[in-house]
Amino acid sequence: MKIITLLILPFLMQAQQLDKAPTDAELKKKLTPLQYKVTQKDGTERPFENKYWDHKEEGIYVDIVRGEPLFSSKDKFKSGTGWPSFTKPLVKENIIYKEDKSLFRKRIEVRSKISKSHLGHVFNDGPKPTGKRYCINSASLKFIPVKELKKLGYGKYLSLFTGAKNQSIKKAYFAGGCFWCMEPPFEKLNGVIKVDSGFSGGTKKNPSYKAVAGGKTSHIEVVEIVYDSSKVSYDRLLDVFWRQINPTQKNGQFVDKGPQYRSAVFYQNKEEKDKVMASLARLKKLKKYSGKPIVTDFIKFNSFYRAEEYHQDYYKKNPIRYKFYRSGSGRDKYLKKIWGN
Repeated sequence: MKIITLLILPFLMQAQQLDKAPTDAELKKKLTPLQYKVTQKDGTERPFENKYWDHKEEGIYVDIVRGEPLFSSKDKFKSGTGWPSFTKPLVKENIIYKEDKSLFRKRIEVRSKISKSHLGHVFNDGPKPTGKRYCINSASLKFIPVKELKKLGYGKYLSLFTGAKNQSIKKAYFAGGCFWCMEPPFEKLNGVIKVDSGFSGGTKKNPSYKAVAGGKTSHIEVVEIVYDSSKVSYDRLLDVFWRQINPTQKNGQFVDKGPQYRSAVFYQNKEEKDKVMASLARLKKLKKYSGKPIVTDFIKFNSFYRAEEYHQDYYKKNPIRYKFYRSGSGRDKYLKKIWGN
């Protein structure tokens, strides 16, 4: 009997969440003022100042009130609006739609079916294949990470993130000088899950930024790109890479001098190496560099060490300092000269 109880406990937990509708008093006690305003009073939170707009962890998003599954990180994309955006619901039966004529225009409101919570709106300007953009308030959602799915009663969704269905998730490694400047162009791409700054190419384990920047290791500043190859190809990543660097500059990039800032592509297998060489051939045919030789290194990948947390998404955390540095580095002036606007 004890074994049976343990087996069905996760399902009982979710069933309890969806069983009895809470009263308004209970909702005010359970929810934060913002969550209550958004879900119960059709409010809207501020863009770029909410919990999940730039959230990249894998898992599912459920209704904050009663826990019904609503969206998956697999269908989340960067819309640039400042709110979490999805191409489709995880369970379409858990979503209801209403015509919204507020703000002097007609929109389609999205609500959760069981709790009737206001979630956001859906628009017809999303990426393929659905063409939809579900623009959702973070305050209406609760995130369940993959490792918690089974324990919290959402084990049926584990297959979305494991086995064959996860084989399209890959990593790519590029060096283009200051890694602060290499994050934004890749993070904008649909299909890129996350971009981390770090170090590669050396032998020292877990090097510090101070050691690498000071030339005390043989590492190079690198970005690690985690991407869904079913949505964005390695060839596309290579095309974006070339447009961020000066491949004719040896031992440095722009204002940053030293081998730790040189440009490089780290390939992981023969397939990637072949694609890198084909990409290089295409670049040379464009004749962009007035006959100067391309000196970008092509290195067999060995290991990646993530940089300290304050370097991650530096352009978001410190926008003024980032813009000041980037403007003074000469990168944008050079790229505009080579590639135009």
